[in-house]
Amino acid sequence: MNAEVVDNEIEFPHEEVREFFGDAFSAAEHFANMLSRQGQLKGIIGPNELPRLWSRHLVNSAAVAPFLPNSGQVVDIGSGAGFPGVVIALLRPDLDVVLVDAMERRAQWLRDVVDELGLRRVTVLRERAEHIRERYDVVTARAVASLSKLIQLAAPLVRDDGCLIALKGDRVETEIKKARSDIDRFKLSIPVIHEVSLPGDRFARVVELRRVEYPINTR
Repeated sequence: MNAEVVDNEIEFPHEEVREFFGDAFSAAEHFANMLSRQGQLKGIIGPNELPRLWSRHLVNSAAVAPFLPNSGQVVDIGSGAGFPGVVIALLRPDLDVVLVDAMERRAQWLRDVVDELGLRRVTVLRERAEHIRERYDVVTARAVASLSKLIQLAAPLVRDDGCLIALKGDRVETEIKKARSDIDRFKLSIPVIHEVSLPGDRFARVVELRRVEYPINTR
């Protein structure tokens, strides 16, 4: 993918995106190429998403990076095409990342991506999140479920003092209100909503919930 194609797809300056990804830009570009060439053919991504791979998917997924720990294990549930899990692995090659998807077609796609990009510290697990018994420092998710349902799936995977990090949309405040009982039930902290500035005068909402020793009443 040349610079002109990147400009057309993301609709904002190439250099701004390059700077945003830093040293990971070349690998991110390679990943975008794979999605452009094979994603629709393999049923991984819809045709309407191809013109906005960068703005809607890669750049948006990168918004979680500032909230990841200095070290540890990250599990991305419902990884699908690789968002945000593959992007996390590209930006933070020092972390151990597990990509989880229940569908074999998507799991195989993720294996192919991991092999093609040489992501040595990334593991692909074909499994439903609710069947996983391991615990992790961070659980990430994007476009998986409502926050209430996501907490039910993800909170059991979070280690003590670990956290759940989710990319959410405009209705995040409403979702938090509906998830209050689940937040208390799974001993999670009051959610923190981070608004992350992105290239092109865009922003992403990242919700962070930490597992605490005692439940905090969110009412």
